[in-house]
Amino acid sequence: MCTGCTGSHLGHDQESSALSRRTAIAGAVAGTLAASATLSAAPADAAEPAFPHHSHKGPGLDLVLLGTQAGPPVESSRKGIASALVVDGSTYVVDCGRSAVSQYVEAGLKLSSIEGIFVTHLHHDHVADYFNFFLLGGNVPNTRGDSLPSSVEVYGPGPAGGLPGAHDGTRPPLIHPDNPAPGLLDLTNSCMDAYAYSSNIFMLSGAVSDLRSRVKVNEIALPGIDASYQNTAPVMRPFRVMEDDKVRVTAVLVPHGPVFPSFAFRFDTDHGSVTFSGDTTYTPNISTLARNCDVLVHEALNIQGFQGPPGLLENLRSHHVEVQKVGPIAQEAGASHLVLSHIGDLAEGTLDERKWRHWAQEGYDGTVTVGRDLQRFTRRRRRSGA
Repeated sequence: MCTGCTGSHLGHDQESSALSRRTAIAGAVAGTLAASATLSAAPADAAEPAFPHHSHKGPGLDLVLLGTQAGPPVESSRKGIASALVVDGSTYVVDCGRSAVSQYVEAGLKLSSIEGIFVTHLHHDHVADYFNFFLLGGNVPNTRGDSLPSSVEVYGPGPAGGLPGAHDGTRPPLIHPDNPAPGLLDLTNSCMDAYAYSSNIFMLSGAVSDLRSRVKVNEIALPGIDASYQNTAPVMRPFRVMEDDKVRVTAVLVPHGPVFPSFAFRFDTDHGSVTFSGDTTYTPNISTLARNCDVLVHEALNIQGFQGPPGLLENLRSHHVEVQKVGPIAQEAGASHLVLSHIGDLAEGTLDERKWRHWAQEGYDGTVTVGRDLQRFTRRRRRSGA
């Protein structure tokens, strides 16, 4: 059931979601899984792992880093930021950066297994491939006979409510001035409109069904806190976004420059807990959300040695966390495993994984992994007596 959301089924009246829920997932998970489950990943120095085409059926938890690049430049070494969490065969996508759909299929994940898509914020590097999940994966089965379910729940930011002032005090001509700060629902509707000709032609030919019936957008309603585009991430307690029989998803607001709303998400399951920081600078909200989680997937940036103008450096610090300072965040949260994603090195052309791992380990007692595209982390319950 979605709680804390305002939703709209595109082209249809809003429908209630009566999803069942196993009891007592949250709370007992963090304290009991250390003895009952294992977390494994490809060694950090190993070659990038290859993934067979399978559906990840069966009990367990898989975290797949579909893309790990920070920012909008197109690079060949890493794809845009996107992750997938597979829980007992059901998949939850977190952010949809460049090439997310292709990476999803490359990872061997089934489009038909998608239960939900979660968007942390509406910067284009996080939503570049969002609509492609529906446009390319929604109607025509691929060569494996796979396509999206008949309806997919999407969760993400609502309208910002306003824009910040310009950095130089002036106001450039705005794009779409009648609605300059739209939320996820307007973004989705605008994509539907932009592809109307293609969709209509295919529908008239009988080849596809109406995409509008496949997307159910839930703009996340904020709890009663003093938050706005002028106060983007006050100190707060996590609040529930949705819950079904596989996961319980909670969120907090995080500071990412002037962007609002910008979310971090936590997924609690019977097999473990995973927290995604989204894009953020320093905030106690992350440590609160990620308290005692099994895996913290956190963004990081290296600007040490970067010879940029002071204004740019200050701007970067107001949007992101430096890799040299991410360890204490994971330590304060009590996270067992820190996985770096949405990573970028502005000082060096090639990211040095060993150096990054050393930086991130400072002030942190747990395990550090510098994430790679298509890297997968698996958690399985041990059999009794094993």
